[in-house]
Amino acid sequence: MASLRVATRMFCAAAETAAAPAAKSRWETLKNSKAGVWCRSLFSDYKEACREMVVGAWERPLKASVYVSLLGGAWACFHTTPDQSSFEAALLERSNQLALLSPWIRNATSDGHVQSLVKLRNEGRLHHASLGLLSLVYRASYDPDVTLYEAQCSNVSAPWLEFPKRVLDVGFAGRWWILDLKMKDYDVNEDDFKHLPAHMQVTSPPSVQEVERNERLHKESWVALTVEDEEKEANVVDRKEERVSEESQTQA
Repeated sequence: MASLRVATRMFCAAAETAAAPAAKSRWETLKNSKAGVWCRSLFSDYKEACREMVVGAWERPLKASVYVSLLGGAWACFHTTPDQSSFEAALLERSNQLALLSPWIRNATSDGHVQSLVKLRNEGRLHHASLGLLSLVYRASYDPDVTLYEAQCSNVSAPWLEFPKRVLDVGFAGRWWILDLKMKDYDVNEDDFKHLPAHMQVTSPPSVQEVERNERLHKESWVALTVEDEEKEANVVDRKEERVSEESQTQA
């Protein structure tokens, strides 16, 4: 029995010693194969490129910071690009803002632009295209679900040269720029002021002195009048009435 155990141990030891060189030879064979050589060369190229990039950034920090800023800006623009659902939400919000105003107060440009977009959306002709860093909303000729020959045949579709004319909005950095531009002063009806002179159609912000004066007058309007103030005002009114009566008598 003891001799059988010794023979088994010797056989296992011989098997282990025979398997070790075999495994080593297989690894060497895989390492020296075409795939292994290609992987080693690829790893070496990437390693050298990373080393050169680090050395170049250390030697030219300004150039490296500009590249990093551009890459970071592109990454931010890519992740903040608005999609079709955001445009529909923005369009619904703008439409509700205009609906709260009377038709006599709405800006004609804002109202017309929003109404045309809502009409195209209801007709299924408002399409969205994502270009990575920005998004486009454009007008299509037909709804994609329409089974007309003109809508399904690509040979009679609108040419690509007309695509810039069909673009209705541009989404960039989380905003829809044309929609926001059209909604500027949406609660001001410019038709009410078109008959005024040119210098009265343009408004300018008040100066600091005018703002302070208006605030002072507003605060004074809430102060309760005293008896002396009421008497002074009554005397001023009486004097004005006397002057008016004297002037009317002299004219008569």
